[in-house]
Amino acid sequence: MWYRPAVRRIPIGLTDAQHARLGREAARRHASVGALVREAVDAAFPEELEARRAARERSLAVVGAFDSGRSDVSARHDELLGEAPW
Repeated sequence: MWYRPAVRRIPIGLTDAQHARLGREAARRHASVGALVREAVDAAFPEELEARRAARERSLAVVGAFDSGRSDVSARHDELLGEAPW
């Protein structure tokens, strides 16, 4: 699942034509107008988007990289974390 940060609402001014185009495209994609605006911002500033994607890839790269030697960790994770020597 992709992490979605909190959304900050901002007022923006669009022409009637821009607003209509966004509305039609949002309906076509079954998405919100806000989602399309966020997508456009990411496209306009790709280096930040790439940095977030790279960070996600680095995070996912360690999934399954370690072996606890136990086969019941997913079923007992709360109990086992309580036993951890913090």
